[in-house]
Amino acid sequence: MEHIQYLLPWSASGTERTLSLLRFGSGPRKAYIQASLHADELPGMRVAVELKRRLLELEAQGRLTGVIELVPMANPIGIAQMFQATHQGRFEFSSGKNFNRDFPELVDAVAPLLEGRLGDDADANVALIRRAMTDVLNDLPTATSELDGLRRVLLQHACDADVVLDLHCDFESIMLLYTMPQHWPRLQSLAARLGAGVTLLAEGAGGNAFDEACAIPWLHLSERFPDANIPLACAATTIELRGMADTEREQCVENAEAILGYLAEQGLISGEWPAAPPSRCEAMPFAGAQYAYAPHPGVVSFLQPLGARVKVGDPLFEVIDPLNDRHSVVRASTDGILYARERLRFAQPGLWLAKVAGSTPIRQGRLLSD
Repeated sequence: MEHIQYLLPWSASGTERTLSLLRFGSGPRKAYIQASLHADELPGMRVAVELKRRLLELEAQGRLTGVIELVPMANPIGIAQMFQATHQGRFEFSSGKNFNRDFPELVDAVAPLLEGRLGDDADANVALIRRAMTDVLNDLPTATSELDGLRRVLLQHACDADVVLDLHCDFESIMLLYTMPQHWPRLQSLAARLGAGVTLLAEGAGGNAFDEACAIPWLHLSERFPDANIPLACAATTIELRGMADTEREQCVENAEAILGYLAEQGLISGEWPAAPPSRCEAMPFAGAQYAYAPHPGVVSFLQPLGARVKVGDPLFEVIDPLNDRHSVVRASTDGILYARERLRFAQPGLWLAKVAGSTPIRQGRLLSD
């Protein structure tokens, strides 16, 4: 194992923050895995602990046939953001920006470097594009903040990977994935191994989150250079490892083994691995997801368990104002699966309380909430 450390720029005087990356194995193929970019989403960090332990074993056994890079704590900025004993790891205190938005967009900068150089050889094209992406990231102007520097380092390591797994969680959630529709066939076995109930598909959910910053450039470059053989060389996905409290050891060990089994399928680990079980995961358009909000303040009581299949009109939760006794029941506006719930139980203005994955698009524009 190689332990690489990066000092982030622009730390406060007298302080410094370091990003740690662990590199295992060697070979022509590469997987990149990072955990807890939203620093208060700890299941990914706990899974990373198990991945590190197992990758050390597999490396010692000579079973790694490719490079696997692991960032077990992808956000050294957010990990320290505590306010009155409550972890605030989703938004940077200094700027108010979401840690998983606004990663560098590579297509417009990379495309001019490829003019007249692409051909019919897919492997040669992939190698050329990855070098161009690396060059563009290396030539960016000096980072203007810690967050800017963090985003660059993470993307520099992921942009040349065949597989990118970004480990997150929701507040309370079933296991689910986010990815591009074009990558769903390649990721079905990962969803099956993890026991995911839903995969939400979108070519561009808005905000240039990390997984899209890795995957979408390949789609757009293939559209910009239609005569060249450009494969979608980076299968990137965000994995929601259930809810924020789901850090139990046994569950995290199982999740790590599921990820390793998938990497073995992708040619990165040798030896015998259990076959992926039959998939129970439904792939649905992200645009079909209902975000349910309360119509007024009050105490929230959920009326459906996570994973419940609901129909239009089924009750999702009720809200009761304890001062004026106003009572409302919020219902499903689409048929689908209740895949996530808010952990707070008092309704706040503009804050979603439940999410239902449906098969019929009902939203347009930016799909990701902040």
